[in-house]
Amino acid sequence: MLRTDIDQVRSIALKDPVSNCFFLSKLEDLQHNLWSTQNEISVFENNSVIESALYNGANIVPLETSADSRVAFAQYLLDSPRRASSIVGDRQEVLDLWNLIKPFWHKPREIRENQPLLVIDDAPLLAPDPLVKPAVIRDLDLLLPACVSMFTEEVGVSPVLGSSEQIYRARIAEVIQQRKMFARIDQSQVTFKAEIGVSTQQVCQVQGVWVPPQLRGRNYGKAGMAAVVDLTRKNFAPRVSLYVNDYNERARAVYKSVGFQEHSTFATVLF
Repeated sequence: MLRTDIDQVRSIALKDPVSNCFFLSKLEDLQHNLWSTQNEISVFENNSVIESALYNGANIVPLETSADSRVAFAQYLLDSPRRASSIVGDRQEVLDLWNLIKPFWHKPREIRENQPLLVIDDAPLLAPDPLVKPAVIRDLDLLLPACVSMFTEEVGVSPVLGSSEQIYRARIAEVIQQRKMFARIDQSQVTFKAEIGVSTQQVCQVQGVWVPPQLRGRNYGKAGMAAVVDLTRKNFAPRVSLYVNDYNERARAVYKSVGFQEHSTFATVLF
């Protein structure tokens, strides 16, 4: 991908920096290191003008795709080695792309067709929990089981199966070192955690929000998320987003009470 291509794709992504936060973060990586994700981003051109793009790495993420470009990208995916663990992004784009390739791919573990993407660009409506702070590396051994529990509960498989435990531990350590993990720890027990998954200068996307099952409904989630919004807006970006499964009514109520509002709708196909 040429530098001029990066600029064109960025202009497309900036039409909706909240929905396209992931793509913009990858373009920032590419801007600093042209070889970092060069082979993971493909573009669709019309009369030599880039109209849309597709990220194909650990996840498959479409960017402003049309019916024509989705056909082209579907063929590209069918001709490429399959390595992604999910397809995620704008609901219509993800589901349409999946419909094109599903006759040729194995059955997914799950399809989450309706995931509201939420955003807040102001101070939280609730008082932040003052005990929620950026985690430090000495917290790693306490946070790792909480991260594994959250991931397993949310995705349906453990992230530390087989030889992947050290890889996952290193990833969590990196998030902590980047000051992107937030937690409340009471007497060696993690009672709330969340992390910044992707970030740009405009938007941070939060993921991994978790409270131990036995403590849910006791305000840890609400006050904790208020703290995450406050800390993130002060130190990373003015807007904070996340996406949530439509059936997770408890989580949606928590985010609404903090001040999150619906922005768009995502979908995820999990393999």
